[in-house]
Amino acid sequence: MAPSTSAQPAYSKDEKVLCFHHELLYEAKVVEAKVKDPNDKKDGYLYRVHYKGWKNTYRNYNMAPPRRAMAVQAHKTMANYSYNHSWDDWVPQERLRKFTDENKELASNLKKDMDAQRRAASGRPASTSTTKKRPYGSDLAGSSARGSEDRSSAVPQPPRGGTKRGREIEGIDKEEDFLRRPAVRLFMPDALKSILVDDWEKVTKEQKLAPVPSPTPVTQFLNEYETSEMAHRRPNSPEADILEEVVAGVKEYFNKSLGRILLYRFERQQFYEMHKAVEAGHGEHAGKTLADLYGCEHLLRLFVSLPDLIAHTNMDQQSVSRLREELTKMTSWMAKRLEMYLGNEYQHAGQEYLESAKNGA
Repeated sequence: MAPSTSAQPAYSKDEKVLCFHHELLYEAKVVEAKVKDPNDKKDGYLYRVHYKGWKNTYRNYNMAPPRRAMAVQAHKTMANYSYNHSWDDWVPQERLRKFTDENKELASNLKKDMDAQRRAASGRPASTSTTKKRPYGSDLAGSSARGSEDRSSAVPQPPRGGTKRGREIEGIDKEEDFLRRPAVRLFMPDALKSILVDDWEKVTKEQKLAPVPSPTPVTQFLNEYETSEMAHRRPNSPEADILEEVVAGVKEYFNKSLGRILLYRFERQQFYEMHKAVEAGHGEHAGKTLADLYGCEHLLRLFVSLPDLIAHTNMDQQSVSRLREELTKMTSWMAKRLEMYLGNEYQHAGQEYLESAKNGA
C-alpha cells in the first residue's frame, strides 16, 4: 500500500482532542491547522489548540497560562468556554490523540501514575492494602524490586562515589548524571499486579512452573497487540513506525534479559533445559527464540524491570515519555485479555525436577 499523501489534516477545526503536555494528556480544542512546510505537505500539520480550563483572568494580568491545563477539575460551566487566542499553543500532530474512550482511559492512567510518583517523592506511602506482600514487581512506584527471593541481575547499579580514577573510567556514568536521566514510571493495571502476586506465590511457595512452551507465547501476544493497535494508526505514519519499533524492542529486551533477571531460582533448571534445546538447532524448537516459547507471565516481569533497564540508556525526556505512553497502552490492552494470555495453569514440577533444582543442576 502506498503511503498516505492526503492533504487533509487528521484533526478538524473545533474538534475536541487530548493533547500531551509534558507527560500527561489534557482535554483541548483544535482552533486551527496549518501545514508545517508549505513546500512539502507530506511533512504533516501543526495544530493550534487551547486546553480546556485556562481562565480569562490570566489575560488581565499578562500572565502566562498555567503549564498544566485543569482538564480534570474544570467545572461544567466551562463547557461552552470561549477559547482565547492569546493562550493558543501550536503543537505537532504527534502530541494529539483522538478523544476516544481508550485515550481517555490512557489519560486517566497517566494521571494516576503521576500522582503515585508525587506521593513517593513526598515520602507518603501508597495504599496500605498493597503492603501485605512484596513479591517480584509489587513496587507500585514502578521500580523492579525483586522481593524476598534472591536473583542475579544484569542491570548495572549507579555509581556510589569512589575514587576520581574510578569515576572517570570510560563508560561509567557519574552518579549525578545517572540521577538526572528521565525516569520511566510504567503504569501497571491492578489486574496485572494481582497476576504478579499470584505468579510469585505459585513459583516460590507452591513450587509450580508456568508451562513452557507456552500456549500463548510472548511473540503471539506482541504480534496480536501490534495488529490490533495498528488498525488505529495511519499506514506508514510516524505513529505506525514507533509502534513497530516498540514491539520489536520489547521482544529483543525479553530475549536478552529472560535468563539474567526475569527468573526465580526455582525456574532456572527449566530455563537451562529449554535454552539447551533452542541452542541445539534441531528438533521442534529449532529456529525459535525465547519469546516464541515463554508466555506473558514472564513478560509481566519484564514490564516491571523496564524502568531500571531504560534508566541506563541515553534516551531523552521526549523519547522516554513516548515510550511510556506506548507501554501503558500495551499493559492496558493485556489487562483486558487476562484469560487469553494469562490464563495458563501452572504445572507441578515433579519429583525429578525438584531433586535436580535442589542439587543446583
